[in-house]
Amino acid sequence: MKVLKFFLFLVVFSIASQAFGQNSSELKRRKDALTREIESLNKSLNQTSSSKRLSLKQIKTLNAQIHLREEKINTINSEVHLLDHQISDNTNTVHSLQSQLDQLKKEYAAMVLFAFKNQNAYNKLMFIFASQDFNQAYKRLKYLQQVGEYRKKQADYIQKTQKDLHIKIVELDENKQEKNHLLTSQEKEKQTLGKEKNNQSKVLTGLSKQEKDLKKEITRKQKETATLNRAIQNAIRREIEEENKRAEAVARAAAAKAKAENREAPAVKTVSKGSGILAATPESAKLSSDFLGNRGRLPYPVASGFITEGFGRHSYGSNVTLENNGVDIKTAQGSSVRAVFSGEVRKVFNVGGSYVVMIRHGEYFTTYSNLRSVSVSVGQKVGIKQTIGTVITDPNDGTTEVHFEIWKGVNPVDPSAWLAN
Repeated sequence: MKVLKFFLFLVVFSIASQAFGQNSSELKRRKDALTREIESLNKSLNQTSSSKRLSLKQIKTLNAQIHLREEKINTINSEVHLLDHQISDNTNTVHSLQSQLDQLKKEYAAMVLFAFKNQNAYNKLMFIFASQDFNQAYKRLKYLQQVGEYRKKQADYIQKTQKDLHIKIVELDENKQEKNHLLTSQEKEKQTLGKEKNNQSKVLTGLSKQEKDLKKEITRKQKETATLNRAIQNAIRREIEEENKRAEAVARAAAAKAKAENREAPAVKTVSKGSGILAATPESAKLSSDFLGNRGRLPYPVASGFITEGFGRHSYGSNVTLENNGVDIKTAQGSSVRAVFSGEVRKVFNVGGSYVVMIRHGEYFTTYSNLRSVSVSVGQKVGIKQTIGTVITDPNDGTTEVHFEIWKGVNPVDPSAWLAN
């Protein structure tokens, strides 16, 4: 029973160690990704800061940089907490293994002492020959054999426990060294974050000096956003109206057929004009279900990039706010833009000198803005990660961003909850 408990103990800690390894590796992967994104943002800021004119994108980049730095610090915090748990578990394991080892050595010492006192072969033979019958003699012989085997197993268990104890002590030391390294890294990140926030404060203070130029840019941005939103909403409403008309036509055809066959005609119902009509057919319903089922796993609309501005309302200075119905993703110049899910291209139009592509996925729509060129046409079926165009680079500040939105019917939803991390 002691041996069984010992092995169960090792199995439990082996499973815990595997879980720690998976979580730790995921956190390290995320931290490395954040580091790369921050480095890319720093390069972008160095390029844009050389310009005397303060741009809205420069402010967005500063905000994104601070957000990523805070996320990296939180990731390091998670790593530290995870290591604290692992250190605690490994400490308990070391104590338990040490206790097991002491007990095994104690039992083994008792067995060795007993064997030494009874090592005379004559005593063993007398123990067997003193049996009352052959069956008892056989059992006593087997008992002596089992004692020898058990003594050998105990010696093996002692060696294995010593080895496991050494491994756990080394692992515990490594955990403590890694924790110290993380705490040092965390302190450096906090100091850098403080500098970035000071820089942001200086930039926002300088907004008053360029208030006229910035207001012009914001006004232009607001007009472009309003035009884009109207175009998307109108296109979706037309989709709903067309689906409604098709549903009514099917119902009338069914009624006419029933009348010709002298059957009772079903009532012709006008379908509600909500987004549900877009998933009325089996094909659309399946596409909607598949799209919804991939929430949190959709690929980015570009092969590499990071979000510089998220969904919702954002403030720039004391009296400057902008509403974002999607996310802005910074990427490399000349990058291809790709569909995040299979669907059908329903609209291609131009806003402010760049193209917009809208793809339907049942009752859901994805839109891709700031495209320099488009490689798909209305009515074309596209697959996941299929190229639909290339992103445009702003000639004024050299930034390359694609604007991505997800709509459920006529309502925009936060894309960051749908995209894979």
